[in-house]
Amino acid sequence: MSMTEMVLALGLMSGTSLDGIDAALVCTDGRERVWTGVHLTLPYDDGFRDRLRAVLGRVGGAEVRAVEGELTRLHARAVAALLDQAGVAPRDVDLIGFHGHTIHHAPHQGVTRQIGDGALLADLTGIPVVNDFRSADVAAGGQGAPLVPLFHRALAARLPRPVALLNIGGVANVTWLGRDADAVLGFDTGPGNALIDDWVRAKAGLAYDDGGALAARGTVDMAVLDALMAHPYFAAAAPKSLDRDAFNPAPVAHLSPADGAATLTHFTAAAVAAGLAHLPAAPRTWLACGGGRHNATLMRALSDRLGVSVDSVDDLGWSGDALEAQAFGYLAVRSRLGLPLSLPGTTGVPAPQTGGQFHPPPRV
Repeated sequence: MSMTEMVLALGLMSGTSLDGIDAALVCTDGRERVWTGVHLTLPYDDGFRDRLRAVLGRVGGAEVRAVEGELTRLHARAVAALLDQAGVAPRDVDLIGFHGHTIHHAPHQGVTRQIGDGALLADLTGIPVVNDFRSADVAAGGQGAPLVPLFHRALAARLPRPVALLNIGGVANVTWLGRDADAVLGFDTGPGNALIDDWVRAKAGLAYDDGGALAARGTVDMAVLDALMAHPYFAAAAPKSLDRDAFNPAPVAHLSPADGAATLTHFTAAAVAAGLAHLPAAPRTWLACGGGRHNATLMRALSDRLGVSVDSVDDLGWSGDALEAQAFGYLAVRSRLGLPLSLPGTTGVPAPQTGGQFHPPPRV
């Protein structure tokens, strides 16, 4: 792979919202040139979602290995479905970027664990695979997250600066891009959809709060919101990152289903607004991607708290559902070129850091 070659990569992402696998094609040189193509989502069924949820917080064991094998086979199905939809043969794909699924993230302890068997996926698909994107950064002293800012920088090369791209998955993270091409800052702002999803699942039997409808019927409990916002994470300097279950939702426990949903939705928005204190300059534009952008109640809360309109990246012709999957296709190419996946301003790593493990398919 040369430094100027355009590479067809397939990116895969299983996010902390536990909703399914996003798969996307991207053609890129791993630098500034990016073309995005067909994408799809393969939803998890309830049984697998429960098995995956059951291993969160663990780092090993027979149950983790069993779920990892099942997860990898589901990713192979997502690859096959995407290639069929795109009319692309496996032999025409140069590389797969396989994020896997984060089950434990504690960078302050030097630990991050994403399950997903890269060698097995290469065997099942016949396509070379790069996985394990985060551990090299953590081993070098970084947070291991977020890793999407360099992809955001490539996509947003022509946008007015400063601009903020807000990814609202299970955890929310922001990429701030300044006027200088090297001015890049990234960090997890706090909760995204995960606490809301867990609440409505437990209290209303819903997989998620569709459009923010339940939250829209509720009232924010300001005392509870203040208690949630007292978490020391929000005062900590950026870059910084979180595990999905870093926040204890106990203060919400006594609220009605609607009031709890409203309060947790505003918790996500308040956490993003608290992140303004860590940005070198106020963004001219906020752009949202990830599943949270479909939550109209959350989007209104974000606009109110940030004092500016928060728009969807779809308005630019990007796909807000596919961006993270596209990012890991892009990062896989950077990994093979030995280019950085993270910077001091994105993960706090002491120096620009590459990463990823390469798995060629077995010889036939």
